[in-house]
Amino acid sequence: MDKVYNVLVLCTGNSARSIMAEGLINVLGKGRFKAYSAGSHPGGTVNPFAIEQLKSIGYPTDTLRSKSWDEFSAPGAPVMDFVFTVCDKAAGETCPYWPGHPLTAHWGFEDPAAAQGSDEEKRQVFQTIFRQIMCRVRAFVSLPLDKLDEAAIKKEITAIGKTPVMPLPEQCEQEPLAVASR
Repeated sequence: MDKVYNVLVLCTGNSARSIMAEGLINVLGKGRFKAYSAGSHPGGTVNPFAIEQLKSIGYPTDTLRSKSWDEFSAPGAPVMDFVFTVCDKAAGETCPYWPGHPLTAHWGFEDPAAAQGSDEEKRQVFQTIFRQIMCRVRAFVSLPLDKLDEAAIKKEITAIGKTPVMPLPEQCEQEPLAVASR
């Protein structure tokens, strides 16, 4: 059986970017990855616009919740292979000790939860950030991890985080496939 890589996506509030990245990794990773998300200071609720984006690809959202990163540094927590920060604030914080010494990278995105305006304007911002996250996730899940050594993987995941997200590269314009069943 092929290895399944555990991925933890961190943000400050764990209400939008990290939640959307968790869902996208689980969908686009096609079973090769098991993604989780958490926050340094979780807000307690998942943003409804983030839920809307995940539902648009058929991702089940009923179990999503805003949670602390402490859950993943506690005894008995899944051992992570990768830890990604998706907001600048979380990237600058002192993270807990992660068992297993996962590879880490920062993939910064603007905070869609900070968007102002009508619901439709907020929805558009969430859609844009969702597509940006999707672009980086596609690059990540397509890496031939079994053929790369640790240094090469670290270089690749760091480079993914430095890839410009605007304008959206052409290869990211395609829509993700909907989840058939989970």
